[in-house]
Amino acid sequence: MTEPTTVHGDVARQGGASARGMRSDYCGDLRTADEGRQVQVCGWVARRREHGEHLAFIDLRDHTGLIQCVVDGAHELRSEFVVRVTGTVRRRPDGTANSELPTGEVEVGDCTVEVLSGSDPVPFPIDERVEVDETLRLRHRYLDLRAARLQGNLRIRASVNAALRAAMTDQGFVEIETPLLIASTPEGARDFVVPSRLSPGEFYALPQSPQLFKQLCMVGSVDRYYQIARCLRDEDLRADRQFEFSQLDLEASFVTQADILEMVGVAIGAAVSAVRNVEPGPIPHMTWREAMDRFGSDKPDVRFGLELVDVTAVFSSTEFNAFRAPSVKAICVPGGADTTRSRLDDLTDRAKRWGAKGLVWMRVEEDGINSPVSKFLSAEELTGLREATGASTGDLLLLVADEWRATCHVLGLLRLELGRPGVNEGGLQFLWVIDFPLFEAIGDDGSPVPAHHPFTMPHADDLHLLDSTEPTDLLAMRSQAYDLVLNGWELGSGSVRIHDPAVQRRIFGLLGISSDEAQKRFGFLLDAFRFGAPPHAGFAFGIDRLVALLAGEENIREVIAFPKTQSGGDPLTGAPGALDAGQLDELGLRVLPPAT
Repeated sequence: MTEPTTVHGDVARQGGASARGMRSDYCGDLRTADEGRQVQVCGWVARRREHGEHLAFIDLRDHTGLIQCVVDGAHELRSEFVVRVTGTVRRRPDGTANSELPTGEVEVGDCTVEVLSGSDPVPFPIDERVEVDETLRLRHRYLDLRAARLQGNLRIRASVNAALRAAMTDQGFVEIETPLLIASTPEGARDFVVPSRLSPGEFYALPQSPQLFKQLCMVGSVDRYYQIARCLRDEDLRADRQFEFSQLDLEASFVTQADILEMVGVAIGAAVSAVRNVEPGPIPHMTWREAMDRFGSDKPDVRFGLELVDVTAVFSSTEFNAFRAPSVKAICVPGGADTTRSRLDDLTDRAKRWGAKGLVWMRVEEDGINSPVSKFLSAEELTGLREATGASTGDLLLLVADEWRATCHVLGLLRLELGRPGVNEGGLQFLWVIDFPLFEAIGDDGSPVPAHHPFTMPHADDLHLLDSTEPTDLLAMRSQAYDLVLNGWELGSGSVRIHDPAVQRRIFGLLGISSDEAQKRFGFLLDAFRFGAPPHAGFAFGIDRLVALLAGEENIREVIAFPKTQSGGDPLTGAPGALDAGQLDELGLRVLPPAT
C-alpha cells in the first residue's frame, strides 16, 4: 500500500502515516475557541491562492465546510487534491476575517500537508455560484455531490429518514420489507418489468407501491406495518417525479381515517422538527370540494390568496352568451389593472391551452369596469361582480365560464401562474384534503371510473348510493380517501380499505369487473380476505418531495444522490443500455428493429 505523501515547506513525494489517525477535527467545526490547538484536518483543496514566492492560502473543504490553511510553499497543490493538513488554529490577522464563512475568524497555520490523492483537472468547478449543464453534472455526479448544497441535502434526507423511523417505532409500527420482484398489478402507471431467466417468456414487475403486500400484512395480524419503500413507475418525469422514488409506506388495523391522519401527522412533525427545529403543529383539513372551489386544485397551495370566487349567480339571467354556462368563476388580482395587453393575451392563450373556451379580463377603474365585454353586461351584473369578488380600483378580474370542473381547473392554474411564491417563501403549509369523490366520471360503457384503486372504502354516509342507478348519485359519492399536501405539492395519499366482501363485490359490479376478472387481477389478495380481514387503512407519502421542500429545492433531483435526467437517462452509468446477444439468448428475448 502506498504511504501518503508528506510535505512541509514544499510538496514532497514520500512520507509516513500519522500515528494519530487521519484527522482530529472537521474543517467546518473550527472556531476561535480552538485557538492555539494543534489539529489535523482532511479534505479536498477547494481553492489555492498564492501570496508571494513561497506562501499560499489553501481553502480546505470537507462535508462540514471550509477552513483556510496557510501553507509555506504548497505550489504543487491543485484544486480537488485530497490532503491531510496538520497545523495550529489561530485567529486571522486584523482586517482579514471572512464574515460570510462560519470558520472565517480562524485559520490553520504552521501547516504540514500530506497529499493523500491527486486529481486531474475537473470538468466543472465545485462552486455553487457557477451554472453547470445538468447532464454534465449528472455524468460526474460524484463531483457534483461535493458541493455544500448537495451535501446538506443528503444529510437533511438522512435526518428525515431517521426521524420517520423513530416516530413510527414509537407508535407501535413494525418495519417490514416487501418484495421488489412481484406480479404485475394494475396501479395506474406503467410497470417496469424484469424478464425471468428460469421461466422464459414470463416476467416479474417492479413494485409501483407495496399496496397489496401491506394489506396482506394486515390479514397476517401484523397490526401496524411501515417501511421506507423503494417504488418504481414508468411515467413521464418532471420536477417532482422520478422513475425511482422512496416513500414512507404504512398500514394499520382496527383504525379509522382520523387515526391514520394523526399517526402520519406525528411522523411529519418529527421529520420537520429534525430538520427545521420547529413543530409544524396540527395539520388542518379541507374537503376536496372546498379545495376545488376555492383554489381550483386538489393539492392547493394555501400560502397565498387569489382564491377563486363563484359568480355564477351574478350572471344567472345574463344576455351575454359566453356567461350562460353551468359555472362562472373569477379571481381578483390586487393591483393588476396595469397588466399589459400582451400579458393578458398570453394569459388568454394559456387558458385556452388548459381547456378553457376563453378568458375574460376586466380592469377595475375609478369610473367603472374596463373590459372588451363590458358593453354586453348590465350595470347590475357589473356591480354584482365587483361586490362578489371584493374588487377595488386598480384590481384585475379574470373570469372563466364552463362546466364546474373546467372553470376550477383553468383558474386554478392561472392562480399559480400569477401568484405562486418561491419554494423558500411562505413557510411550510401542510394540509389534509379529505372526502375525495369515489368515482371521477362515467365511462362510455356506463360504468363509473374509479378515482382511486377499487379497494377504497366509500364514505359511511354515502353507502346507500351504491344501490342507485343514477349517474349523478354515483358521482356524488365520497370516498374515505385522503391526500397530504405541502405548499401545493401532493406528498402522498391513502385511504380506508374495503374489508367487507359484500361491499367489495358491489364496487366491482359497478366498475364492470366480473368475478373471474377480479380473481385474475387481484386473486391473491381476495383469497386472503376470505380468511378474516380486519378493518384497516393506510397511507404513503413521498420522502423525495418532503425532503426537497424542507431543503428549499424546486426539483427532487437535487435531494437524490444519483437521479435520472428529465428524459430518464443516467449519464453517469449510461443506462438504459442494450443487452448483448448472449444475455438476450439466456433470457429468451429478441429485440425488434426500430420502427421506421
